[in-house]
Amino acid sequence: MVIIDAYRGGDDTGFVSNGIVEKDFNLLISKYINDRLNELGIISYLSRDDDSSLNINERIDKINNYKSNDSKNIVISNRLNYGDENGVEILYSLRNSDNLANLINNSLNERDIVVNKIYQRRDENDTSKDYDDLQKGIDKFETIIINYGYINNKNDAETLKNEYMKYAESIIKALTTYMGVPYIYDSSDEYIVKKGDTLYSIARKFNISVDELKKLNNLSSNIISIGQVLKVSNDKSNNIYIVKKGDTLYQIAKKYNVTVDSIKKANGLTSNILTISQELLIPENINEDIIYVVKKGDTLYSIARKYNISVNNLKIYNNLSSNLLSINQKLYIPKNNNN
Repeated sequence: MVIIDAYRGGDDTGFVSNGIVEKDFNLLISKYINDRLNELGIISYLSRDDDSSLNINERIDKINNYKSNDSKNIVISNRLNYGDENGVEILYSLRNSDNLANLINNSLNERDIVVNKIYQRRDENDTSKDYDDLQKGIDKFETIIINYGYINNKNDAETLKNEYMKYAESIIKALTTYMGVPYIYDSSDEYIVKKGDTLYSIARKFNISVDELKKLNNLSSNIISIGQVLKVSNDKSNNIYIVKKGDTLYQIAKKYNVTVDSIKKANGLTSNILTISQELLIPENINEDIIYVVKKGDTLYSIARKYNISVNNLKIYNNLSSNLLSINQKLYIPKNNNN
């Protein structure tokens, strides 16, 4: 069993910087991880599923009261940092080994996420105990605290806002590996290496060259390992058009049998002016948009999955610069989308 702790909440907003409120980010990534673990067959619960306040004693009591017969019971406490550094920090309890912490580190590294340090910290007054109150108070769960980045660091903040799912999937992969559960992740631009795979077979599967595959993943050799995450596209798709000299929106729309307005909406354009080498997302014969009103508990992942569209295209179509949503926000879904 896994408990996903969305740290902070209510009056305790936590750190605020670069458009991120810690309590909101902690809840966002926690909900995503919890949903995915349940989807993969792992029993998982949230310490909070809304903007409620939990003081540290209430949080500890709630977690300790969960009953489980599982051989491995884990708490992942999701947090953010503020300071002069950057990157992820993984704090594991004195009573536990570093096995899960190292799996998390490796999984984050596979997705090119910087890990600042993996460490333990002792109480200054009683060195037999953990420094952190949550780790100190939880007695029957392996407890790991993950600080995902320093949100006053602009690079950390932008990555967290735009690619939080990359962080979340890294945690999910580490947990499934640790618990002996198959990791299944459907992504159009990533591939999880399986037994028997070679760079040649993967390149052929995704219709790219071995050299291109190696370049995308900064590989210096042809050696790959089971479970390794490989990029299999450069975030380009057949729906991307590169503007050439002489192109107009009317000509491009006619070429792809879509309307000028649908191209403008899909790309957040406010005029018909184009520039050479500009990338345009071409919607798939959109006849009518579906308007979805965001409800409590929604995430871009859950909405994209509901309408069989990729999160990236959903963001582009709605001109979103981050994955943060607000209740009653309107999202436009292409009626005949093709991911």
